[in-house]
Amino acid sequence: MHLIGVVVIGRNEGKRLQQCLLSVIGKETTVIYVDSGSTDTSVALAGLLGVHVVELDLSIPFTAARARNAGFEYLLQVKPEVEYVQFVDGDCWIVEGWLETAARELDTHPEVVVVCGRRREEFPENSIYNSLLDIEWNTPVGEAKACGGDSMMRVTAFKKVEGFNPLLIAGEEPELCVRLRQSGGKILRLDADMTWHDGQMTRFGQWWRRSVRSGHAYAEGAWLHGRTPEHHWVKESVRIWIWSLILPLLAIATFSSTHAFSILLLLVAYFFSGYRAYKYTQSRGFAQKDAIAYGLFCILGKFPQLIGQSQFFLYKLSNRQPTIVEYKGAF
Repeated sequence: MHLIGVVVIGRNEGKRLQQCLLSVIGKETTVIYVDSGSTDTSVALAGLLGVHVVELDLSIPFTAARARNAGFEYLLQVKPEVEYVQFVDGDCWIVEGWLETAARELDTHPEVVVVCGRRREEFPENSIYNSLLDIEWNTPVGEAKACGGDSMMRVTAFKKVEGFNPLLIAGEEPELCVRLRQSGGKILRLDADMTWHDGQMTRFGQWWRRSVRSGHAYAEGAWLHGRTPEHHWVKESVRIWIWSLILPLLAIATFSSTHAFSILLLLVAYFFSGYRAYKYTQSRGFAQKDAIAYGLFCILGKFPQLIGQSQFFLYKLSNRQPTIVEYKGAF
């Protein structure tokens, strides 16, 4: 098997981090843990388990992208001959056999620069928000445009595009994949289990903050690469503004002249949009109740996403650097 390094990033993950590290140590890999200012015992735990630990400078704003880059740079220092790097978030643990499966694909297909698989939510039954995450993770297999935070990458390709954009507070993986594909690489999603994720998302407020963050990511992605031929995240951003602002304003503005018929039309439009999401989710094998919830939250999610989009442009206008949006606490 080729030389593989593993970069784990985390902040106050507690028991989740222990499970994550135990899933990758002892597999003939070099493991780097990057800590973003944890106040729990994460750093001490990683040290006890014998992995390399990188503690980020507290004076510089934290981002997952910055953490992954720091872990990758340290990996090259301790294992310069490494060929593949598996990135994994500290709230996930890697499925037995995944590292070997991913490496084989990279061995077999030199044009592929990123390999990812199925991330599953460990406790989808704990809350409706956890089940929404599990649906979100279930993306189509085959050649893809992007990967998530868990993926194996070819070291030479990652170095060629100079890694993640450290300033992005969200959406850094798809943004990286845009640059990787522009340089001629391919992203492949396998029909294989890759990681289990412990979302610990049990409250509406957590879901709302995460949706705000995704809206910010869509806006920034479109800002950076919206003018390229693929118009990265332009459609997603336009839909957010249409469904959460333009259509509601039009309905309100024509309320009197249409004798409230405009509000009815708006509700019908929302219903059919949610119904499409419901049918698509159900066609992928999810239970009816989960598909209904997903359709409903696809519509509802446009409103916090609008806030995230607006915040991005406010940051741009004021020339300020945004800070990370956290939606779950220590565990």
